[in-house]
This record gives sequence, C-alpha cells and structure tokens, in this order.
Amino acid sequence: MGKKLRQQRAGKATPTFISPSWKKVAPARYPAWLHSMIGSARLQAKVVDLIPESGRDAPLCLLSLGNGKQFYSVAAEGISVGDVVEIGETVPVKIGNICKVGNLPEGTIVFNIERRPGDGGKFGRAAGTYSTISSQTPNGTVILLPSGKFLEVSKDCLATIGIVASGGKVEKPLLKAGKNYHKYKAKARKWPTVRGKAMYAASHPHGGGAHPKGGRVVKKSSPPGKKVGLYGSRRTGRRKG
Repeated sequence: MGKKLRQQRAGKATPTFISPSWKKVAPARYPAWLHSMIGSARLQAKVVDLIPESGRDAPLCLLSLGNGKQFYSVAAEGISVGDVVEIGETVPVKIGNICKVGNLPEGTIVFNIERRPGDGGKFGRAAGTYSTISSQTPNGTVILLPSGKFLEVSKDCLATIGIVASGGKVEKPLLKAGKNYHKYKAKARKWPTVRGKAMYAASHPHGGGAHPKGGRVVKKSSPPGKKVGLYGSRRTGRRKG
C-alpha cells in the first residue's frame, strides 16, 4: 500500500508542515502609522534590543521613538544596541536609517523595501541580502533586486539603508544532521526528504523499476495524486545550441 505525495500531506496542514507561529517575536515590518508620522521633520528612533528569532536567519531590532511608540524591524549589519537611527523623507545615507526611496541617490544600498506604500516591506529581507537604487524616473524609483531583476516602485515606499545582518550564517557548518532537522523544523519544512524515483511504484508516480529513471511528463489535467514532476511542461530535455 502506498502513501500520499508530500505536497498532498502539506496541503492538509498537519503539525509537521505548520509553521510554529508561537515562536515568532513579532511581525518585522514598518507599522501603518509610520507613514502618517513622516513629514518634513526627521524622527529619531533608538535601537532598544537586538533579538534572534526562530525560523528567521536575520535578527530583529526593536526601535523606540521619542513618543514611546515601538516597532520591530529587520536589523541592519553594523548597528548595535543604543544606536540612534533617523526616519524621514530626507535622512543622511547612514546604516540603519529609514527613508523613502524617492529621496535616495542612485547607487544607495537598501533592504526591506515596500512594494506599495504602507505594506510594511516585501523585498530584500533575507540575511545578508541587499538591493541597489538603480535610477530615479518621473514615474517612480527603479531598484535592482538581489535576484538581478529590476523593479519600479513608488517614490513613497520606505526602505532601510544598509545590508541585512547575519550574512555569513549560511557559511557556518551544520556538523550533524540533527542541526539541519531543527533548522527546517522552525521553517515548517519537511526534512529529510526522499526522491520520488527512489520510492517503489505504489508510493510515487516516479517510483518502481529495476533501475533509477528520470521524471516523466504529466498532463496538466492529471489528478493531484499524479501531478508531480514535469507536468504540463512546454519542453523537455537539454537545450540544443
């Protein structure tokens, strides 16, 4: 007797595949009220604490404004507890400062960029990543993302100057399989995983046979138990020329 495919089990949302949200400290995004407070005057925020969070490689920083309001954000490489960062439309190009992308010069390195003003930050949030202000156009700001793609956003979108902290975390050796297991457990990912073609025929569409074989093309209209691998692919095989 076989078993359901991994993506089918994940879709059922059992504890194995559910992210442990109770371990999360807080949402790491710009609060909705921050846009309304940003005006001609600059806001000053003190870095109260740097907090590691399960399931996230980069640490969080707790910022406290002079009026007592606080919010969590993704920490920049190089800031420490007690530092003061500035928030506003026009702020100095300094690590940790939060500014609207439309007022930053070309070549500025930023992270935690909003896709639309007020969404809290969507791009450049992984540890060690950053984006670059490519150009300022009449319609918006063109940003070079870590993926190499160019994205045009509104000039009113917020971003943090600098690079996301903990960039060298992926270089640290895991040393034993248990560390890898707990790393993925915090990110709601199943580990270790078994290749489909290593299973027997009842457990996976790629399984079975006297010797290992590759995947196969499956129709897009196939049922969920069969839709795995190259389903509805436009082409297969190596590209010639």
